[in-house]
Amino acid sequence: MPIYKQAKEAGIFSSSDVALLGRVFDKLKSENQSPERREALASRLLANYLAGLRDENELLAASKLPLGR
Repeated sequence: MPIYKQAKEAGIFSSSDVALLGRVFDKLKSENQSPERREALASRLLANYLAGLRDENELLAASKLPLGR
């Protein structure tokens, strides 16, 4: 699962951090997403977490938003 792989590679997350990220990722992903789309989703989720979002509902809502580019 991309979120667990990225969190492990970063090496800066506790088991509770990874559990939170995993729960949110599970809510965001869908069956028909490509592996590339899931990787992008995991990256966005990690970026939001590293930006300071720690509340599960806020993290979920922010990670659903389109990128503002």
